[in-house]
Amino acid sequence: MRLQKARIRSYRSIRDSGWFDIESMKTIMVGPNEAGKTVLLRALEKINPPDDVPGFDPLRDFPRSELTDLDLDGSGPGTISPDDVIVVEAHFVLDENDLDPIIEIDEGFEGSSYVVKRRLSNEFQHRIERGPEIPTYGDIREDLLRLATHGDKQDSAESEGSSPSTHRHNLDVIVSEWRDSTKISRAEVESLLQWIDDVTPSVDEENSTEKSRLDRLARAVRVIERIDEALELLRERLPVFVYFSSYFRVRPRLHLDHLASRIEQGDLDDQYDRGNICLLKFLGFDARILSDLGNATEPTAGDEQALRNYEDQLDKRDYQLNAASIKLTESINDVWNPDPLKAEADRLRIQADKQYLKVVVEDDLGVHVELDQRSEGYRWLVSFFVVFFAEAAGRHQNAILLLDEPGLSLHGLKQREFRSTVSRLAETNQLIYTTHSPFMVGPDELDMVRVVEVTDRRVGTLVHTTVAAGDSVALLPLQEALGYDLAQSLFSRKRNLVLEGLTDYWYLDATAALLRESGEANLSEKISSNPASGAGKVAYFATILHANSLKVAALLDSDAAGDAAAKVETLIHTLGNKNILRTKDAYTGNVSRPEIEDLLRDTLIDVANADLGWDIKDAASRQPGRPVVDIFTDEIGKKVFSKYRLAKAYLRWTREYEAEDLTGEERAQWKKLIDNINRALR
Repeated sequence: MRLQKARIRSYRSIRDSGWFDIESMKTIMVGPNEAGKTVLLRALEKINPPDDVPGFDPLRDFPRSELTDLDLDGSGPGTISPDDVIVVEAHFVLDENDLDPIIEIDEGFEGSSYVVKRRLSNEFQHRIERGPEIPTYGDIREDLLRLATHGDKQDSAESEGSSPSTHRHNLDVIVSEWRDSTKISRAEVESLLQWIDDVTPSVDEENSTEKSRLDRLARAVRVIERIDEALELLRERLPVFVYFSSYFRVRPRLHLDHLASRIEQGDLDDQYDRGNICLLKFLGFDARILSDLGNATEPTAGDEQALRNYEDQLDKRDYQLNAASIKLTESINDVWNPDPLKAEADRLRIQADKQYLKVVVEDDLGVHVELDQRSEGYRWLVSFFVVFFAEAAGRHQNAILLLDEPGLSLHGLKQREFRSTVSRLAETNQLIYTTHSPFMVGPDELDMVRVVEVTDRRVGTLVHTTVAAGDSVALLPLQEALGYDLAQSLFSRKRNLVLEGLTDYWYLDATAALLRESGEANLSEKISSNPASGAGKVAYFATILHANSLKVAALLDSDAAGDAAAKVETLIHTLGNKNILRTKDAYTGNVSRPEIEDLLRDTLIDVANADLGWDIKDAASRQPGRPVVDIFTDEIGKKVFSKYRLAKAYLRWTREYEAEDLTGEERAQWKKLIDNINRALR
């Protein structure tokens, strides 16, 4: 199952974070110091923490300024019980492996999702959404009464005389305080099932109506048992949330027998032993086996067989460690990406002498240096790689990993490379990490970013699902990331397309990728797309690029802002009319002034409804000549609708669907737009 969204309330600096979406692979939390990023991760961890992680502490975890409102032990001073405070709520999407076993329990679980809550008292609650409905008394009242009457009549007939209305009386006792709106609770299921068992012998087997009624009632009441069974199964499959802040290090020197003994006795040094255990696990070794191999018995002189056994035992360990060294070197260099100008990359060596094992690095001169004498960044990366990939394959397999400020000791460019390591980890473990570094946010990862800020302590920490915040400091890593990428790419290609903004770039990049994969259109990979953060800035970007003797074209919407930008004299003089491309040139629909979203009108309407709950289908069908963004704004509301959220939802959609899932008209429009771009910049 996959975490889809979460909400945190009444936890330390957080009053109410609001709902925030979680990406299917990795989600990036950015924000200034003291904004509450670590607090968010700590709260998420409590959804389903590892066994050795304590739960909530009401005294220390409830917002301190509101502590007088909390009744800690039943004696005051406040009136709020920890049992009443829902700290974290999480919604999970179920995959086939989760759904198949619960659908076997009841077909009504098709398309269900899973919701988990954790209260300040650490009470765990969960429910299944869009599953079989729990019946109300009103749903089954008539069947119950008719069955009771039928059973009493049958009993009376069999006794050949008057008989007390036993079944009706017993039913009245059970439902005496029920209303039609009362949902059948788990506590009442047993009494109802017992009543059904009691009335069953009184049902006429030849009466198909009453037999059907009996079966229908039994199924309706037993739905709660099926829900409980499904909940128990999903609870077992709930991912463990693993929080990491200071990463455990691989210690370059260790005594094998001492480590094996500490493992066997359960007396571990968490700071180092865990890293060393992970190293051995990653390489496929067991500490005790390696230790025993090092205790080879010395042969006596002249005993050839003893000498052969001695050699075989020590050679076995030596050869295994040599093979492991090669594996470790290849894995680390794949992540570290050593200097390509060097004749040979550094190699890691695992050396053992009796019980003494150490990890050294062999440089291109052949010099062996212990790992702890290398740079902090290199040691950190080796430790991170070993610990995480070993744990991901072990007890944290399929866990949700919460990383607090990973890669701080790495150089900025190494952090950029480290993003690929994080992405590899996210292929098997859904991952959420916090960062201050612009190098840990890729220019193509802005849809994965959540901005965390606290501008007012009385409001507390908030999480924004759009790239927006009231505090400009919170956005600094994103601005720096975009600025750095722009500086690196602005003059890197001879052919440049200037777009109005980031969402236009997303639509073009994602749709072009779909059409390239399907073979319908191919946006030239020699073209660099550059968002200008506003139609009014397109002329500036185009002028700078053109001044450096680069080919430039601009793509503008056909709305008022696009018209105004297209008429800027500087832009016309720089590009000429042929290289000022408009969305209306590729559009074939009814909108007179189409924006780029109108080229995906039908798909965006469906995506917004499915992903964001924005249903404008009827309104759009009544207004075919109106821009789809205007319809969204009016129907959803200016405070709710966001072009950014809509574009982000479309990006997610393109990762799961193909070009053929677009409408034929949309594909034709985008093929024409891509042809126009290629022609302008050929």
